[in-house]
Amino acid sequence: MKHICTSIILILSTMAMSNKGFSQDKFPVLEGAYLGQKPPGLIPKAFAPGVISTEGYEYSGVFTPDMNEFYFIKGVGDNRKQEFVAYKRKNNRWYGAIMSPRLGQPAFSPDGKTMHLGRRYLERTNNGWSERKNLDLPFTDIRIMRLTSSSSGTYFFDTWDKSNKDFPIRYSRLVDGKYEQPKPLSKEINTGTQLNHPFIAPDESYLIWDAIRDDGHGDSDLYISYRQQDGSWGQAINLGDKINTGAWDAAGYVTPDGKYFFFNRMISPGVGDALPNVDIYWVDAQFIEKLRPKK
Repeated sequence: MKHICTSIILILSTMAMSNKGFSQDKFPVLEGAYLGQKPPGLIPKAFAPGVISTEGYEYSGVFTPDMNEFYFIKGVGDNRKQEFVAYKRKNNRWYGAIMSPRLGQPAFSPDGKTMHLGRRYLERTNNGWSERKNLDLPFTDIRIMRLTSSSSGTYFFDTWDKSNKDFPIRYSRLVDGKYEQPKPLSKEINTGTQLNHPFIAPDESYLIWDAIRDDGHGDSDLYISYRQQDGSWGQAINLGDKINTGAWDAAGYVTPDGKYFFFNRMISPGVGDALPNVDIYWVDAQFIEKLRPKK
């Protein structure tokens, strides 16, 4: 997919918190925490149905660490065009606008200063976001769909390929101001196919990702692994049949406040070249502690 790089500062300057620069019909003003949505319980539900999650393609919804901005990717019409949409909160009201064409799959550094977009990124500035930049070596030739970072700066990321069978989830530590050569994680995580979309906890105490494995429910399932006392990764644990279904369940992410787990689910495949109907779901994140192995 061809990415179109635009001046993000200029675009965000049009997102002034007023009725100018976007359609009220397309982006209704929302009020309250979590875009005014009633929090879910232990059963996942679509996030902001009819507004964020519709009968089209909505993907990769993430909040900034201060919980005052929400970004997601939205399909446009019957073709494969995608837009990057931003909701921003002011005086407890959320205002939405198209930020740009799709730039990549967003994930924020724990300090909120960087928006990771695979092997590309934006930096927070006084006026919004910088233009899109590229990671330096050793990441320049790696095709990354999602890259997440821990509080120590360690990167965890996948590698995209048409088969995706031989490309494990990797990590790269920041050592003396430079990133080391990426290394694959252990077999506890890198087992199965379609190993994608890692999410690392800020303290690196657990990792969530999706994969097709023998113990799954059909298509990609979401898994979690906990860091053990010796620093190794524990056995992969399937998140269960409340979160995972026979459909594609993937791209999990925990909100910065630690309360909710967001992920994506395919509702129906696309016809021809059309994008599938994919919705953004959320669920109470208390399963993270319930699944954690007892010492």
